Amino acid sequence: MDGCRFGVVRKAWDLPFLAEPEELAGLRRVIRLHLGLWGLVPVIRDAQLCVSELAANVIKHVGPGTPACLTVSMNGSRLRIEVSDPDTRVLPVLCSAGDGAVRGRGLTLIDAVAERWGVLLRDDSKITWCELATGLRSSIDHADGPRVAKAEALLGLMGMAVRPDGLSYGRLGVAAAEESAIDLIADLLHWLRAHGCDPDSALDRAQTHFEAELGEAV
Repeated sequence: MDGCRFGVVRKAWDLPFLAEPEELAGLRRVIRLHLGLWGLVPVIRDAQLCVSELAANVIKHVGPGTPACLTVSMNGSRLRIEVSDPDTRVLPVLCSAGDGAVRGRGLTLIDAVAERWGVLLRDDSKITWCELATGLRSSIDHADGPRVAKAEALLGLMGMAVRPDGLSYGRLGVAAAEESAIDLIADLLHWLRAHGCDPDSALDRAQTHFEAELGEAV
């Protein structure tokens, strides 16, 4: 993990839901929020598609109102998405190209964007899962980019050095780096004010640039 000073903690989470069409938009919003917090913005669209299709599969083939659960985790460098339901009799089926079948179309979309997918059967439930490539090197790696690299270099100059054993810092290291980043932002605002610039305007412009670049990434 050369150059990665601070590991990103991505703890698995789950969300019970009822398999209803009106729940799909909420599931997409939740996955967008969590993946944004995990620094996985580039895979949000594919993840939203997978969540929608896995949940819709339960609605179509098990039945509306079925109690289900969304689970999101990291499997090495891959993002893993699971949707579980209580029906072990109805198994997802991938339709063949051009066969005209309605059943399995959602899995065709998932098959197109995911690195792999499958079904796990338990005594009282089944789990349909898929895994998306993130481009990361491990579950705690962060997305690369010139601005991220520049920020880490600045934090390094402020004394937030890489651990001697070469491993990444965990949550405490990231929290300390966050405080250092906030201090750095405050120092820059003082610098702008000292040079006759408007700090509020600079913050607004920086936020606008950040959101525009984030939108391009999504």
